[in-house]
Amino acid sequence: MIIGIIGSGTMGSGIAQVAATAGCLVKVYDTNQEALEKSEAKLNKVLLRLIEKERIDEAEKNRIQGNISYVNSIQELADADLTIEAIIENLEIKQKVFRELEACQKEDAIIASNTSSLSIASIASALQKPERVIGIHFFNPAPLMPLVEIIPAVQTSEAVKEKVVQIIADWKKVGVLAKDTPGFIVNRVARPFYGEALRIYEEGKADIPTIDQVLKELGGFRMGPFELMDFIGHDVNYTVTETVFKEFYYDPRYKPSFTQKRLKEAGYLGRKTGKGFYDYQDGKIDKSRHPELDSGSHQNELSQQILDRVLVMLINEAADALFLNIATAKDIDLAMTKGVNYPKGLLAWANEKGIDWCVQKIDELYQEYHEDRYRCSPLLRKMARENQEFTI
Repeated sequence: MIIGIIGSGTMGSGIAQVAATAGCLVKVYDTNQEALEKSEAKLNKVLLRLIEKERIDEAEKNRIQGNISYVNSIQELADADLTIEAIIENLEIKQKVFRELEACQKEDAIIASNTSSLSIASIASALQKPERVIGIHFFNPAPLMPLVEIIPAVQTSEAVKEKVVQIIADWKKVGVLAKDTPGFIVNRVARPFYGEALRIYEEGKADIPTIDQVLKELGGFRMGPFELMDFIGHDVNYTVTETVFKEFYYDPRYKPSFTQKRLKEAGYLGRKTGKGFYDYQDGKIDKSRHPELDSGSHQNELSQQILDRVLVMLINEAADALFLNIATAKDIDLAMTKGVNYPKGLLAWANEKGIDWCVQKIDELYQEYHEDRYRCSPLLRKMARENQEFTI
């Protein structure tokens, strides 16, 4: 199978490595020759590191590199069976590239976007044969993260959807099907992890290191929300939040934070700039500037309140995604454990805590704030009333 990749940045290069490792012939296309050379050099460095770690040998390195070619003309993708676009998150630019691609490709070629926030239907609408278009959303770094969200547009044919599901399985990735709605599964369901943590901080209930420590130590999350926002970059994380907020017709559940907006405006983007919520040295939190990070466990009433508030908002969002048929219960939980390394699936976590507990905690937040942000999912309320659990 011949795979085309449009864009030789971090995501495009990572997807190329995945496809080449699976035995596909891959063509990476970019108009910027320097970017192509950087992509090739970076892959070589990554593979050398894998040899050092004894994950692969020299023969495997040569095989993977031999499966990838780097091209600067879109015409070179004419014979691709599947092309995945991984360029700037701009609808007009993506549509323009897709039109150019369709003009030179065979009729049964599949054209996919790796977009994390744009409508697949809008992208597909630019083509003569929109039924060949689908969303294939990898997570960064693509070679390491097992999850891939597969998003059929309303125009996507059943045959294209089934073929892509099989390709992703053949690439040894965990594929989940998601409806073409803002944020798909992960970028929608994960919003409260950031948003509620920011609200707790803005209300002065706890400082940033405390919130991070609580969610790691009590919640079992690999990174606290502020560490993770710094890691992702506020230019990216804030923009996704703002996009989801606007695309959901300004639903207050997804309302962005002025605290994060000001960091973005100041250019304090996190690790990549050396400063965000934390100060960094060599890409790591400078503990001398944040000694409270070594203050030990926070096992007290405030800690439990922080965890419960963030957790129940995440559960409520996952339940609402199921209620609105964004994905199956199994795929929602897989997405959160395999896409963002949550310690448990949120719906399984809801079962463990008790559906009654979830409804009670959400209702307590609503009683305190009287904001629509804290409305309980109708599905959770119905399940509590009927004494049901999630079937995963």
